[in-house]
Amino acid sequence: MSTSSLVHDFTPRTDQPFAPQHQWDRNFFLAYLVLIWLGIGMGFGSDVIHHVTTHERAYPLIVHVHAATFMTWLALFSAQILLIRTGRTAIHRKLGYAMIPVAVAMVLIGPATAYVVQRTDFGTPHSDPAFLSIQLTDMTAFAGLIGAAVLLRNKASAHKRLTLLSVLFIADAGYARWLGEPITHALGTGWWGNYEGLYLATDVLILGLGAYDLVTRKRLHPAYVGGVAWGASQHFLANWLYFLPAWKPVALSLIGH
Repeated sequence: MSTSSLVHDFTPRTDQPFAPQHQWDRNFFLAYLVLIWLGIGMGFGSDVIHHVTTHERAYPLIVHVHAATFMTWLALFSAQILLIRTGRTAIHRKLGYAMIPVAVAMVLIGPATAYVVQRTDFGTPHSDPAFLSIQLTDMTAFAGLIGAAVLLRNKASAHKRLTLLSVLFIADAGYARWLGEPITHALGTGWWGNYEGLYLATDVLILGLGAYDLVTRKRLHPAYVGGVAWGASQHFLANWLYFLPAWKPVALSLIGH
């Protein structure tokens, strides 16, 4: 095969429809599901173990509610991938409608949990009111992506990419607890070091989804491009606010101090 043919084979195409299915899709999305569970398990699992073994004070009740809601969402998301994998699309659609109230609950409970935790931790070594920017924008990223996924539920290729992105953009909390410290240690605690410590692991997965589509479809899905642009804008906003001197007084006022 000539060099020109190889270049042509891997050049993104925009003149053909985006193929809704590919023979590798089943295993690709299953692999991503495993990686999401790995990040959440390693991050929050180690966090809980540290919390218990160091005899820190009990988590506020709303933290347990938040954890239960998030795990419910992740379990339902997993079920949806497995239903599609086994060809049970009718059940998948019905379960999708049942997931909408859970998504709404997550969008409401997430900021409420951040508020309570920041108030509880105020004045302790764990206090970091400016971190509200990270917590709140994770929820706005999720809300925008899952809202778009619901609106595009009848366009399968867009729907599944937006849904996967919605989970990846909140899975950063688990990965940051697991890998954030060594990344920040390597890159420093400045703007980029903090950004990569929070988001590098999930950004790699997000870019991996785009790379997969370039390999299998020779193009990026418009929903992927729009979803990544929205999520990335929230991540940049979060980190920008975190380092903005004017943000900390605003964050303190939000938690009543």
